[in-house]
Amino acid sequence: MSTRISGLWLPLVTPFKDGAVDYASYERLAAHYIAAGVDGLFPLGTTGESPALDEAETEALVERTLAVAAGRVPVFVGVGGNATHKVTRALKQLERLPFEGIVSVCPYYNRPSQDGLIAHFRAVASATDRDVVIYNIPYRTAVNLSNDSLLELAKVSNIVGVKDSSGSLAQSLELLARKPEGFSVLTGEDALYFTMMANGADGGILAASHIMTERFLEVGRRFAGNDIAGARAAWAPLASFVPLLFAEANPMPIKYLLWRQGLIASPECRLPLTKISDGLARRLDGMLVDRLAA
Repeated sequence: MSTRISGLWLPLVTPFKDGAVDYASYERLAAHYIAAGVDGLFPLGTTGESPALDEAETEALVERTLAVAAGRVPVFVGVGGNATHKVTRALKQLERLPFEGIVSVCPYYNRPSQDGLIAHFRAVASATDRDVVIYNIPYRTAVNLSNDSLLELAKVSNIVGVKDSSGSLAQSLELLARKPEGFSVLTGEDALYFTMMANGADGGILAASHIMTERFLEVGRRFAGNDIAGARAAWAPLASFVPLLFAEANPMPIKYLLWRQGLIASPECRLPLTKISDGLARRLDGMLVDRLAA
């Protein structure tokens, strides 16, 4: 296994302005978070509204992420889908670009069996020489990759980890107890970051870390120093804030806050996503005043 996946990874939003990808804001964002100290970048995830992007935009975003990263942090690209041959074809189309790996979601909507999930990810892994992180998020996909299936897939040399959003703390804790040496478990459940790190997770791929990034990084630093009390204190202000960011569809609340902070030019999303409610906007504005001034 080539790349050790650990620490705080950012699933980048894709800024839009007047219907088009705002590449200038995107490049500024990527540079901002590298400077802040994130351990890796993940473009073209759900947070990046990947289903709403066309092929040309997808390639341009990967190219620009790599140009800004310039080897300073690894880049894992979201490449997934619910038709295995389309995923492997998309991988081949991106092969000329030197990203380190991919994050690939469980096939959604068609609800494959565990055998089908295993066969799918084996096919994806065999279609590339890059590292593969599996993304298990049953509440979006309607299928749950079991720990037995995941540990079977962990035997594949370039399947190096999982973004675990199983929605079951029992399943996640069992996975942490059973994971083999060298296989990374990163939580994708932002609200469970402290809990998962306290139980031995390798890090997180956290949309919420677009906001108050330094506090998320501090949690990780405290755990790395085996300072559990310090990690708990660093997490405390995040515990009530993180759920607000998911009170309406991700990434709408995060984009709103990035816009309010001047980090992107517009809070715009692409249909079918729209914008947050006035009520949530007021709550987030209040949070900005309270939290970011603290």
